[in-house]
Amino acid sequence: MVTVPARRLVLLGGGFSTDEDGLLDDWLLARARGPRPRVCFLPTASGDAPGYVDRFLDAFRPRHCEPAVLPLFRRELDDDALRAFLLAQDVVYVGGGNTANLLAVWRVHGVDRLLREAYDRGTLLCGISAGANCWAGASHTDSFGPLAVLRDGLGLLPGSVCPHYDSEPGRRPSYRRAVATGALPAGWALEDGVGTLFTDGRLQEAVARRPGARLYRVEPDGRGTADERAVPCRPLGTTA
Repeated sequence: MVTVPARRLVLLGGGFSTDEDGLLDDWLLARARGPRPRVCFLPTASGDAPGYVDRFLDAFRPRHCEPAVLPLFRRELDDDALRAFLLAQDVVYVGGGNTANLLAVWRVHGVDRLLREAYDRGTLLCGISAGANCWAGASHTDSFGPLAVLRDGLGLLPGSVCPHYDSEPGRRPSYRRAVATGALPAGWALEDGVGTLFTDGRLQEAVARRPGARLYRVEPDGRGTADERAVPCRPLGTTA
């Protein structure tokens, strides 16, 4: 009998680039398969910014994992090598930046298809900001300057995603308005400091690295506004 691996996604409201305590990244690695997981960083959304890559390597090299980076703006791997490399990873960690540009570059190089294949094979996909937006079918993004709707995501997570729900001016009312009017489908809004694990598209776990950080489920209420429901988050450092 063939065992089908669970398909898992993690959305991060923080991580190595913003959090000094490293709690969210430690929580992420604890959910990876294998005792020493291979973790690939995709810095595409930032244009493969060298400083961002350095912060990732500085954060993950001391941890019990095997970190690697996949640059696409100066790509070195042919199609076969690229597929072999991505499918060998236990975790794919996508950084922040421009969601629309990220998706466009991935599609040019066929990375979107490879990530779907990796997902179906059990690779844990995750990311922060743009790296959280990209997995959903739609998202709330500043890719075009002002906050806007993007309905061009990979669709591995049903609905929509909104990061930085509590930390960037205008995010909350703009996202609620987009969901209320149907411009965006119902979805998940992450405050900074939250981590969420989805298995086969269903929320399995929500955690917070700081007191009071919340995850919200936002849905239209049928009366022209949006219903916002806080989801309990386990404080990191406590027992599940």
